[in-house]
Amino acid sequence: MRLPRSSPRLLAALLLTPLLAGCFASGGDSDGGAADAKDGSRLRVALAFPPAENLSPYGADATILSRLGVTEGLTALDANGAAAPALAASWRRENDRSWLFTLREAVFQDGTDVTPAAVAASLTHATEAKPAPAALSGVTLTAKAEGAGAVRVTTDAPDPVLPLRLSSPSLAILSPKAYDAKGAADPAGTATGPFELTDVEGSTGARLDRFDDYWGGRAQASGIDARFIADGTARTNALRSGRLDLAEAIPVAQAATLDADTRRETATTRTTSLLLNARSGAFKNASLRAAARAAVDTSALAEGVYEKHADAGAGIYGPAVTWAAGKRVPPTTNARPGKPAGTSVTLATYDNRPELPEVAQVLKQQLENAGFTVKLKVSEYARLESDALAGKFDAFVLARNTLVDTGDPVAALAADYTCAGGFNIAQLCDKSVDATVAKAERTADTTRRQDAAMAAEAAILRTDAVVPLVHQRVITGVAPQVSGVLLDPYERTLVGTGTRRDP
Repeated sequence: MRLPRSSPRLLAALLLTPLLAGCFASGGDSDGGAADAKDGSRLRVALAFPPAENLSPYGADATILSRLGVTEGLTALDANGAAAPALAASWRRENDRSWLFTLREAVFQDGTDVTPAAVAASLTHATEAKPAPAALSGVTLTAKAEGAGAVRVTTDAPDPVLPLRLSSPSLAILSPKAYDAKGAADPAGTATGPFELTDVEGSTGARLDRFDDYWGGRAQASGIDARFIADGTARTNALRSGRLDLAEAIPVAQAATLDADTRRETATTRTTSLLLNARSGAFKNASLRAAARAAVDTSALAEGVYEKHADAGAGIYGPAVTWAAGKRVPPTTNARPGKPAGTSVTLATYDNRPELPEVAQVLKQQLENAGFTVKLKVSEYARLESDALAGKFDAFVLARNTLVDTGDPVAALAADYTCAGGFNIAQLCDKSVDATVAKAERTADTTRRQDAAMAAEAAILRTDAVVPLVHQRVITGVAPQVSGVLLDPYERTLVGTGTRRDP
């Protein structure tokens, strides 16, 4: 995987690996002194995932940048999952392949204007990134400046959900100064959001300062001290002891230790699934995938591991996708379960979400009861992602927000389960699936597109390359003195202009 060039400041910081205890050094936890008391306190935020790709906007780190209010795209998602204005104040569809986006007046954090040429260049860099951002899976687009205030985006095939696609955190707009000669992107001081990334402390934290010229108004907090803390218990303890203002992904086992007014539970479009490697290894055999699917008891996970803070897996889309249940098409042609007869498999997952290792342990027992021999591997996500994408594990437990990349249900299927998908951990390459997903991608009418998405879901589930386990509700820890936190089912936002900590 190609890593982007970082600025000297970021590169030097990323080489540091201080211990977790350093996350709570007094300097990072201070209230900011008298200046902050007059000008908005700094927010102390703990995120569960350290940067996996040097904070490149093109991969998994894109949501870190959007949740901290650093980056934004031409559009955003509203509460109903529809495209809403962001850097683009409005847009219109010119024909089935061309859209015109009218820009609002805005400036980059380096002081330069957000111009049509800069926006077009930024989108062009995203199309040239390797690997391609998940939002562009199966899509070829061209962006060109149009006059003094607009950008025309053209796709090689009709794309009825382009405004949704451009809301993806991985298609954030950065200034020309962000890119090196090879197109690699550095978001430090080059984005457009209300907070500017000013320093990164290796894999343990980052400092952000308020960007006073933000087009959406001046943020109420003067900055953010962000910590990347994979240990969920440590996040919870730091919040409870007053050393944090916000802590994402509170473990289910720790939720009861927080006061009721400190816990915020949000239904999300995140589904935890067991992904089976359909390209190589034991699960290349469809009958063994069927045997694994038959061995899994999802109710035991929802009731036990998640302590009723999740729903048993019904499909790739869960209850937060409110239209899905009434349109679900049950898969009917699963392969007959074979006999594992001691077949050895490696099951991997990550501990940034603390329930996942326990889920993996339960799955290990269930698979072993069915006759498999299971080796379990657990590590931080950043250490597993490249191997998972390369198909080096037989099975992988993944908590995936199905609408985080584009807000479009079909795009998630294209990225995760088609031959050309950029996030295809299941290594699935099935002509029937590809054809069904492609049909859904061509469907413009919203209701018919939803129907087509559910037909594609059924086609994918028939392969047994994915076994939906639970549909997750996320618990966020919020200190009592904090207000204006942005919690949404797509998990793209957390801190915004109205997020503040009162003295």
